[in-house]
Amino acid sequence: MAITLTNEAANRAKAFLARRSAGTVLRLGVKPTGCSGNTYVIEYADAIGPDDQVFESQGVKIVVDRKNLIFVDGTEIDYQRQGLSEGFRFNNPNEKARCGCGESFTV
Repeated sequence: MAITLTNEAANRAKAFLARRSAGTVLRLGVKPTGCSGNTYVIEYADAIGPDDQVFESQGVKIVVDRKNLIFVDGTEIDYQRQGLSEGFRFNNPNEKARCGCGESFTV
């Protein structure tokens, strides 16, 4: 099991985390939405819970609740700028399909 960050994603995450007074960990999860079923959620984690799996990549800690791990195990998180858009991108080997707008996916 692994969750990894590219150099670009790690640098961006470190910059975000450095601006916070609390929460030095990122939380990766999924929520039901969109036409394909799920969307990725990445947020700050102020605490690590008993059901969290902890990963570390490029000096950044990432936690995933065990119920979400089946959806995101093996995911590489990248950070990209394309035109006026920028944000985290998820390279998930478990994805079976992605909706046309790219907002949701199916495992």
